[in-house]
Amino acid sequence: MIRSVGHISAMSPYALAQLDAPTGKPLISLSQNESLRPPSPLAIDAAAKALEAGHLYPDPDWGELRAALARLHGIPADGILCGCGSMELISCITQAFADEHNSVLAPAHAYPFFRTAAQIARARYDDAPEEDKRVSVDALLAAIRDDTRIVFVANPGNPTGSRIPRAELVRLREGLPGDTLLVVDEAYGEFTDHIREPVFDLVGRGDTVVLRTFSKAYGLAGMRVGWGLFPLEIARELRKVMNPNNITIAGQAAAKAALLDQGYMRETCRETARLRDGLRQRLLQAGLNVPESFTNFVLIHMESPEAAHHADHALRAEGVFLRPQAGAGLADCLRVTIGVADQIEIAASLLERLVKEGLS
Repeated sequence: MIRSVGHISAMSPYALAQLDAPTGKPLISLSQNESLRPPSPLAIDAAAKALEAGHLYPDPDWGELRAALARLHGIPADGILCGCGSMELISCITQAFADEHNSVLAPAHAYPFFRTAAQIARARYDDAPEEDKRVSVDALLAAIRDDTRIVFVANPGNPTGSRIPRAELVRLREGLPGDTLLVVDEAYGEFTDHIREPVFDLVGRGDTVVLRTFSKAYGLAGMRVGWGLFPLEIARELRKVMNPNNITIAGQAAAKAALLDQGYMRETCRETARLRDGLRQRLLQAGLNVPESFTNFVLIHMESPEAAHHADHALRAEGVFLRPQAGAGLADCLRVTIGVADQIEIAASLLERLVKEGLS
């Protein structure tokens, strides 16, 4: 039998639980950018009840979920499409609007799946330099070619954790050709909603898409529910390549119920931010380079790719799994997902020890 060997640091806690730590200590996965706690009890109850209709196909138009999203965000329901995670929507966008005759553009350290989606569509993938690991609108505009059909930006960004102000996103959109689709991936948008710089209104131009997901702030990564707001013409084209039964009955029910418990979601974001900022300050004091993050993770810059490799190896030996970032062009970095407090304490203590030992 032919088997695919994945990168161990990409394993979920479920998969890690099947392994034996070399030290006999519990294995801790801080690599997947999952929520630090389960979804709202309302979502859990709704998913369980939905199983009573498990013999039926799910609603292919996500009617109740779309209506709930429209009410919450004040956006038109007919422009909402839902996917099996936002990854499905990213992949379908590239399949619908890019091919071997044109190209896709993203920042140099963008979410790696943007590149994968372009490759699936057989489109050329271009990237634009960043400034100090931050998206440069000027560099993106300079990198536009006659055949650029899609520009992807994540805001906040993964794996950098940085944020693009609304004014800069507007400047990017206004500087792009009218036939170039701008896709703003807001997978971590709930962690910055308090800043009050929404960009859903850009969709009304007809040339911009805004994506979100239930995998992060809502804690529904295992349910695979993503969504986006699309211009109607773009949405019609996308439906041609989407699976009409993509989100399960339980997934739709859980997502809708999660939207009704905004207090629980905001509490998750607050606790995540508290632990994130505390970890960052602790690592800064230890002498590590850790940029400000607007997500549920922090990025640690080591002195070199070799130092990052040695630190990752040493952490794994203790049963702690972070995410190396060579795939995003950051071979000297490790990304730490914000887990529960005791997991963060273990990871922080190990990193502090490694710094003292010279592995920074």
